[in-house]
Parts: sequence; C-alpha cells; structure tokens
Amino acid sequence: MVLDIERQGYSFPWSESVFRDCFRDNYRLWALVSGECLTGYAVVAYMFDEAHLLNICISPKIRGAGAGRLLLRHLLAESSRDGMEQMILEVRVSNDVASALYLSEGFSEIGVRPNYYPAADGREDARVMALAV
Repeated sequence: MVLDIERQGYSFPWSESVFRDCFRDNYRLWALVSGECLTGYAVVAYMFDEAHLLNICISPKIRGAGAGRLLLRHLLAESSRDGMEQMILEVRVSNDVASALYLSEGFSEIGVRPNYYPAADGREDARVMALAV
C-alpha cells in the first residue's frame, strides 16, 4: 500500500529497497490509517538532535482534506518528545502546495540544494526548510 501511494504521489517514487533500508534504529516510520486503509505515511531520520523529514505522502484520494497537516503535526510532536531540537526537510521548488503547508506550520527556508531532485527535464532544486521543535 505504501508503494502504491508513493507511485501515485511522486513522478520519481522511492523503490521498495529504499523503503526497506529505512528500517533502522535512528529512523521513525509513521502510517496514517483511516479504518483499515492506509492513507499516508512519513519517514523521518534522527541525527543527533535533528529530525530530518525524508518522505511524507498522502493518498491522492484524501489530499487537501488536512491529512498532511495532521501527520506533519504528529511528526513534530513526536520529534520533540524524542528530544529532537529541530526538523529539517527538502521540498521541490515547484511544489507550491507542500511549501505553503510547511510555511503555514512555521517552517522557514534556510537554503537551496541545487539539482537535488530528478526531474523530467534533468534536475530540480530543493528548498531546504527548518523548524525548531
């Protein structure tokens, strides 16, 4: 189900092997479930006192209904509870919807990673964002 949502959500989805590699002590894997149906997930890596949001995806069936915000807030609360001091993330510069969500939740842009993401016409820059938790 994770791979299905991933493939629907991204032009360049993670492979199953990338997801399997995230089952490590310093990673946190979260699922958003409605009834018995997986509707979203997130992958966060803990490094020292920093939570790095590596992947968050919501099923296209429920996008725009607040599920992404709910999951993001949960990740932030859990990261704080686990002693993390900040959360960082990368987001495609073209992903205005996700950028707006992160900004509305208090994240600020702290930099840009040139050519970070694969894109149909080559590579795309990533906006780096951070929030103290």
